[in-house]
Amino acid sequence: MFAVLKTGGKQYKVQAGDVLRVEKLAAAAGEKVQFNEILMVGATVGTPTVSGAGVQAEVIDQIKGEKVIHFVKRRRKHSSKRTKGHRQQLTLLRVTDILEKGADKSGVKAAIGAGSVSGGVDAAPAKKAAPKKAAPKKAEKAEAPAAAAADDLTAITGVGPAAAKKLADAGITTFAQLAAVDVDSFEAVKVKPEWVEQAKTLA
Repeated sequence: MFAVLKTGGKQYKVQAGDVLRVEKLAAAAGEKVQFNEILMVGATVGTPTVSGAGVQAEVIDQIKGEKVIHFVKRRRKHSSKRTKGHRQQLTLLRVTDILEKGADKSGVKAAIGAGSVSGGVDAAPAKKAAPKKAAPKKAEKAEAPAAAAADDLTAITGVGPAAAKKLADAGITTFAQLAAVDVDSFEAVKVKPEWVEQAKTLA
C-alpha cells in the first residue's frame, strides 16, 4: 500500500521502508514522527486530505543538500556580477508505517517544519523587548519642550550654522541671551556688535 503525503510545500509518494529527504523537520535523529497531511492512501483520495490517515517515519539524520551556485552576469553593464551559493537543510527519514485510520489517536509526535518552530520561539522575546524601546521615546518627548524654547540664531545676518553651534556650546541659545552679551568681555566666541543689535530687535 502507498500513500501521498505533503510536507515542506512538496508531495511525496511513499511506501513502508522508503527513505526520504524532506525539508528540515524539528526532530532529532532517532525520533519517530508522523505526517498528518495525507492526500491519498491506496485507493482513497482526500478532499483535500484523508481524515484519520497518517504516515509514520523514523528520523535517520539531519543533512544538507548539494551545493547550488547561482551566478548572475548582466550584459552591457560593467562589472555587474553576483554569485550566491546555497545548501538546503534537509531531514533524512525512513517510512515505517502507513495508517489508513486512527492516526489522530496514535500519540506519535507530529512532523513540523523547523522554520515554523523557530519563528514561534523568536516571536516571544520581541514582545518583551517592546516596553524597553518605549522608555527612550518618553525621554525624547520630555526633552522636546526644552529644545523648542531655543531660538534660531542663524536668522541673524552673519551667523551661520558653525557660529550658532559655537554660541550654543557657550550657553547662548536665545536672542535675549545674545542681546545681553558684552562684546568686549565675552571671550568664548567672537561676537560682532551688529549680532547683538539684531538680537535685541528680534528678542
